[in-house]
Amino acid sequence: MGEPKIEAYEDPAGGWGSAKSLVEILTREEIPVSGAAMLMKQNKPTGFMCVSCAWAKPAKPNTFEYCENGAKATAWEQTRKRVGPDFFQRHTVTELLGWSDYDLEEKGRITHPLRYDPESDRYLAVSWQDAFAEIGRELRALEPKSVVFYASGRASLETSYMYGLLARMYGNNNLPDSSNMCHEATSTALPQSIGVPVGTTVLEDFETTDLILFFGQNVGSNSPRMLHPLQDARRRGVPIITFNPLRERGLERFTNPQAPLEMVTHSSTRISTQYHQLKAGGDIAAITGMCKALIAADRDAKATGRKRVLDHAFISEHTHGFSEFVGYCDAQDWSVLERRSGLKRADLEAAAAVYARAERTIGIYGMGLTQHRKGTETVQMFVNLMLLRGNIGKPGAGICPVRGHSNVQGQRTVGITEKPELVPLDRLKEQYGFEPPREKGLNTVEACEGILSGDVKAFVSLGGNFVRAIPDTERMEEAWRRQRLTVQISTKLNRSHLVHGEVSYILPCLGRIEIDEQASGPQAVSMEDSTAHFHGSRGVATPIGDQVRSEPWIVAALAKAVLPPNPSIDWNAWVGNYAKVRDAIEATYPDLFKDFNAHLFEPGGMRKPLPARDRQWKTKTGKANFIVPAGLNEDPDMPARGPEVLDLITLRSNDQFNTTVYGYHDRFRGVKGTRQILFMNEADIARFDLADGESVDVATEASDDHVRVVKGLRVVKYDIPEGNCAGYYPELNVLIPLWHHDEQAKTPAAKAIPVRVTKAGRSVGTN
Repeated sequence: MGEPKIEAYEDPAGGWGSAKSLVEILTREEIPVSGAAMLMKQNKPTGFMCVSCAWAKPAKPNTFEYCENGAKATAWEQTRKRVGPDFFQRHTVTELLGWSDYDLEEKGRITHPLRYDPESDRYLAVSWQDAFAEIGRELRALEPKSVVFYASGRASLETSYMYGLLARMYGNNNLPDSSNMCHEATSTALPQSIGVPVGTTVLEDFETTDLILFFGQNVGSNSPRMLHPLQDARRRGVPIITFNPLRERGLERFTNPQAPLEMVTHSSTRISTQYHQLKAGGDIAAITGMCKALIAADRDAKATGRKRVLDHAFISEHTHGFSEFVGYCDAQDWSVLERRSGLKRADLEAAAAVYARAERTIGIYGMGLTQHRKGTETVQMFVNLMLLRGNIGKPGAGICPVRGHSNVQGQRTVGITEKPELVPLDRLKEQYGFEPPREKGLNTVEACEGILSGDVKAFVSLGGNFVRAIPDTERMEEAWRRQRLTVQISTKLNRSHLVHGEVSYILPCLGRIEIDEQASGPQAVSMEDSTAHFHGSRGVATPIGDQVRSEPWIVAALAKAVLPPNPSIDWNAWVGNYAKVRDAIEATYPDLFKDFNAHLFEPGGMRKPLPARDRQWKTKTGKANFIVPAGLNEDPDMPARGPEVLDLITLRSNDQFNTTVYGYHDRFRGVKGTRQILFMNEADIARFDLADGESVDVATEASDDHVRVVKGLRVVKYDIPEGNCAGYYPELNVLIPLWHHDEQAKTPAAKAIPVRVTKAGRSVGTN
């Protein structure tokens, strides 16, 4: 890490800082030449889809169709460094538990299947045959309801379909996934509002839109390739209005690293034309203020004979609940809206005025909206704003939730869900001759509750670093070890391997970028991006060793070890030719995957049918619904926040993707050499008698009996609203109570955690 250094970074997103970061990681992972060659095939029609975020892949890609973080993900996966059996001869699990997340993954790719040996406290190499024999015995001995099949968001559609089928044939719907931790509020809110669980925009909409609204999404760190259509929009004069507690560099200025003139002249494009730093959890109030202003302007337009502001024709024909929603907005007091949002009435009216003039608006949002106690209602409130001017279901407009993992949206499409109503169970019954379980399964929070109570006995993880990603990590790690069986299908070592059950296996898999050779030849896999397009992906790199196996191969081997033979399914044939899996997906979902194999590599992707985009509303009312929120507070049911309590926002650094930490340089926020940071407002620092750079302890303010504390964070003065503070996850996940989640979707409420901050060494805890 080196000596921690905090100094302001003045450059834009992208530019030379991005180029320098790319060279650094390719060199560090020992692939400066081969890595650069691989990147030329990233997100290309005949290459591989990025293993990082899920942003759309254009039909006509740029020469360099990757971003800084996508390049880091590729270098991280294709590193020349290896973790073989000899590594574990040198290091016990107890020793490795003291390592950081970065140090664990930085050691490289896992080369052999491994089984934990309690006598030596080490993982030892094991044959694939012996691994599946024991895993099969253990799973067959357990009650199906006590087993969880988790999936991270990177596994392909083919693997995900097989994995969901394995779980249901085993006997449960316990299929939590990474969506449960980030965008489950989207999947819950949008079907109620517009009848589909995903966004309605496509890349082409950015070419014709008149306005872009941004809520709670950091494009510079989380989805940098989106900066290209944003820059193009700004050059056309399209305003971009941002609502976010922190000023994020990617939403301020951008220099395109692929534009030589921009790089040479150090020029940049201003991204946000208005930037409103609302308080954490102030989104419902801010959106309500905009809606209230629009309704008032519409009444004034009617009274003076001017063109109406609201799209009354659309509202009358296509929506339900409008009058109740107007009544809700009229009843809100501006002083309350200002206090709760942290914004002035004039600012909200200014944003509404720009929105009122735009014929086509795209509404973009991220986890700043979803990760609250009322995250579902917050998303629905954003939809309400879009409905007022008919901005769902027309070109150049729509709602655009920005997903994280590269196939997290696609996994849900093909059955990775705990909700049986989202899966065509009768069709699966007909296809495969078994009775699928109809009982709701466990989502992420419920799986954690089951582990704490002892009801969950086994956890199978298809990728990811679940132990590190979940809330209440200190409590969860203690309970995790009481499980009978834990199985991790992984590429790299992480903390979830070290916090293990009584019987524990690590099964090393191919990365998506590697050539997957099976009986019928090299295989292709597929993903779904954030704009609901399916894409094919072909590996281009030589596999790291002869003992790693593809994810479909591992899932099929698990199925054969656990399930009785089924004449309706040939797991071996599926592994030999993934096109047969895609045929099975099409048979299960014929309306979504018509001629799937034929369109696998269609430029720009195969578009998934979305009724809401055509203004067909698959809701209970048959229309798009205005849904009135219960109140303005996005995070109720926590202790009363006095002046001594701050709302903590957890966030990513520029040098990470979800739980994967690529390094200790958060370039845009000026932090280098450490992640033990607490960003605070200057007034709060003075009020708490602290100093910039001082060491503090942070404790959750919660009305339960558990003390949740992180010690030794460094205070950094930052441009953040008074009463808010921020720090990095997953390090601060220990502060999130497991029960502090969205009331409907159960998404952890990681964007507003009440905390007390004290000087390091003082007594901290709950009242």
